[in-house]
Amino acid sequence: MTSPTVTFRMYAAARAAAGTSQASAPPGPTVDVLSDLAAALPPQFADVLALSSLMSDGTRLDPTSSALLPAGATVEVLPPFAGG
Repeated sequence: MTSPTVTFRMYAAARAAAGTSQASAPPGPTVDVLSDLAAALPPQFADVLALSSLMSDGTRLDPTSSALLPAGATVEVLPPFAGG
């Protein structure tokens, strides 16, 4: 049986820093889940994560929140994009 998780989808610089396009972490308070995710990935990912926007089900997440990220949630990690 698979443990319930929160799925993270990485884009652009977040994907490059993480070395993967998708990762997972156990459910829990947002701030704790993000800390667990950053600890499980390469160190440069934490720097990109700190600058990224986080979206789940069309709602922006506050990375410092203690609100529960439930099992089955999918979080999009959107780093700042440059354009010209």
